[in-house]
Amino acid sequence: MQHSAVPELAHTHARPIHWVATATAVAGVVALSSVVQPNPATAAQKAAPGHRSASAAVAAPDPAAVRFPLECGPVKALVVKKAAGDLDGDGSPETVAVVHCDAPMGTPPDGVYVVTRDSAAGEPRVVATLVDPEDRQTVTDFAVRDGAVLATLLGYSSADVPSCCPDTKDGVKWQWRNGAFVRSTPSRAHTV
Repeated sequence: MQHSAVPELAHTHARPIHWVATATAVAGVVALSSVVQPNPATAAQKAAPGHRSASAAVAAPDPAAVRFPLECGPVKALVVKKAAGDLDGDGSPETVAVVHCDAPMGTPPDGVYVVTRDSAAGEPRVVATLVDPEDRQTVTDFAVRDGAVLATLLGYSSADVPSCCPDTKDGVKWQWRNGAFVRSTPSRAHTV
């Protein structure tokens, strides 16, 4: 069997100009795709009886608009973490904020506050203190899930422990029950 020779075709050998043209075309497609985006997906959901529909959803209160019960002297209170969710089951979200004084040195203790509003147009206000800064604790992991506030608290076993080196670590959970936030310790939580 005899094979015939195939003549070399010009497009089978890439030259630098081909790579430049290809790179330019790819860059153009990427740039265009960042400008032209599809509309966000929407879906109609049927609200459960007694709950507000998605179209009647109320935005969570902004903790930046609240004066926290925290004495910071010449520095400001700083919201370092926040999470929102419906904690009391009324269909309106609350915001939970981790706040401390914006100290120039060291690690100031955190306060954890629940912020709500009376109505959709009402001003946000603090309705509960979950962690008082006077307890000298720092919040690490923090989330609002399934109507509960979850956090990991670093603290001190005694006043003799230096502020630089917390020696306790506790996982805690708060849930709204019978008109108050009840604190519990999940089973996986431990003290160091």
